Amino acid sequence: MVSSFSASATQNPIIGNYKLKILSVFGTRPEAVKMAPIVRLLAQTAGVDSRVCVTAQHRQMLDQVLNLFDIKPEYDLDLMRDDQNLAQLSASIFTDLDPVLSDFQPDWVLAQGDTTTVAITSLLSYFNRIKFGHVEAGLRTHNKWQPFPEEINRRVAGVTADLHFAPTEWSKQNLLREGIDESIVKVTGNTVIDALQFVREQPEPQEITQLLTGKLKTKKLILITAHRRENFGKPLEDICRALIELAKRGDVEIVYPVHLNPNVQEPVNRLLQDVEHITLLPPLDYLPLVHLMKHAALILTDSGGIQEEAPAFGIPTLVLRNVTERPEGVAAGTLKLVGTETSRIVSEAKRLLDSESAYAEMSQAANPYGDGHAAEKIIQALLL
Repeated sequence: MVSSFSASATQNPIIGNYKLKILSVFGTRPEAVKMAPIVRLLAQTAGVDSRVCVTAQHRQMLDQVLNLFDIKPEYDLDLMRDDQNLAQLSASIFTDLDPVLSDFQPDWVLAQGDTTTVAITSLLSYFNRIKFGHVEAGLRTHNKWQPFPEEINRRVAGVTADLHFAPTEWSKQNLLREGIDESIVKVTGNTVIDALQFVREQPEPQEITQLLTGKLKTKKLILITAHRRENFGKPLEDICRALIELAKRGDVEIVYPVHLNPNVQEPVNRLLQDVEHITLLPPLDYLPLVHLMKHAALILTDSGGIQEEAPAFGIPTLVLRNVTERPEGVAAGTLKLVGTETSRIVSEAKRLLDSESAYAEMSQAANPYGDGHAAEKIIQALLL
């Protein structure tokens, strides 16, 4: 693993003094994490003029990742607004990103995943006849409402992309079934593993050390993240009720960094605020979140990224969703879909906490999401 994102084997074969112009666009924390290895490696690659544009679809959570990876965007659209709906955000990206493309006139635009930023960036690249590279391409649930709006966002990006960087063979096969030419699909692994291997080597933040040496010292740590739109309302309340049941065991401490969205804050604080053995935290920066994850005995999540990160630590993970676009982890045995029904969550968590063999079966499964060299493979493909 080249944890410093070394530029080895990324010499640009283009002849002459021309530099290949590449614009990386992202707007949320997960995008920033997964694009960071690419951005850092592009900055070290000969013959490339690399620039970064952030939409700041998420402001605070984005900025802490930029600081962690020492990324300084050349363009910051600063589009986050309180209570902004998807139509308003989309309109702002269309209006504010288009002049950036006209100013820089890149040869390639890169974007990652399935956010609103990705969908609109891919369309603008098409409108401007600029080649678009889709990082983490080919993820599908084949249900346009789960996850919402991500399933449609990534399909839009898939239609417009000129290179598809699929993290796994399963993702590649999804694209081929949709009629994508195999010559423009590259299986690279997931860049989140590149990023994770970099971050896990950083010193443990003091806030996590203090948390772990306090009431968590003699307990099994259950880490939960739950914030997806499709889980708003009753599903999230049912998840909270499952946590209340699990907290009654007495041998666990449940830690829940609570997303800032009011649709998450209200039910979580109402139901869990004063429950013994449950600790509610403000949203954690990526560095402390990774280090907290390393100490977890069990993870419950509806997050996409954590489904890829947890297997790298050998931590059994219950996915609080009915479908996942990351079935490789389920097939490998590192993840298990449990939905949001209270009784199902409780029974599956208890099985892992009480059965050494069940726990070992999940914790020892192989990580299917890559070897930490995805960024190198992506850049090599761009330079051909």
